[in-house]
Amino acid sequence: MKILKHGFTCVAMMVAFPLFAQQKDIKLPPEATEFWEPVPRKVTAGAENHLAPSDAIVIFDGKNLNNFQSLRTGNAAEWKVENGAMTVVPKTGDIRTKDSYGDMQLHVEWASPTVVKGEGQGRGNSGIFLMGKYEVQVLDSYESRTYSNGQAGSIYKQHVPLVNATKAPGEWNTYDIFFTGPRFNADGILLVPAKVTLIHNGVLVQNAVELKGPTEYIGIPNYLAHPSELPIVLQDHGDLVRFRNIWVRKL
Repeated sequence: MKILKHGFTCVAMMVAFPLFAQQKDIKLPPEATEFWEPVPRKVTAGAENHLAPSDAIVIFDGKNLNNFQSLRTGNAAEWKVENGAMTVVPKTGDIRTKDSYGDMQLHVEWASPTVVKGEGQGRGNSGIFLMGKYEVQVLDSYESRTYSNGQAGSIYKQHVPLVNATKAPGEWNTYDIFFTGPRFNADGILLVPAKVTLIHNGVLVQNAVELKGPTEYIGIPNYLAHPSELPIVLQDHGDLVRFRNIWVRKL
């Protein structure tokens, strides 16, 4: 049997050509590759892109903190609500949603303080902890330098944002977060890591990045098995960061 230069045998060539010819001669009508089921369910989009669609769960509509509680005590959240927004009250602690969420599309709008003080991590700092464990950083990174995997739009201490899309202090930033939680087997071993896509003010800054584990300020992240749904946490880092228009779509 003769071997050709590229390692194919004459027999292999003789078999391949008839198969290729048969596939090339197959002619399907366009309808053969159309399918009509299932039909995507109808969802009414918000009047503006940032408003909650009809199938969203509105967590904060600017009226009260009924959907939140103190992370530390479990009592009512102590942050201030006025003019359609909530503001961190320093030293009252982080707040968490009363309900739990896993895979989701999360919309959050935030603004760093109008009165600018501090630099780096001390300037308009807060955070959004998905499942209470995986932090999307909130920070005044408009004209303030810090470590790149800790600026606004970062997955804190893990992934640097592709660009810095932060608006000026006092202006409203929009985060649209697409989150897939981690998967564990029955023995608690990680099967699939969590993933995050983040759009910051309409700009893609995290593109389906894989998380290395829960957020750690010091040390290497390490997954430990946890429930498939957990509360969302907003961080009190001591700065007067404001939040508004928070809604989620379970995926």
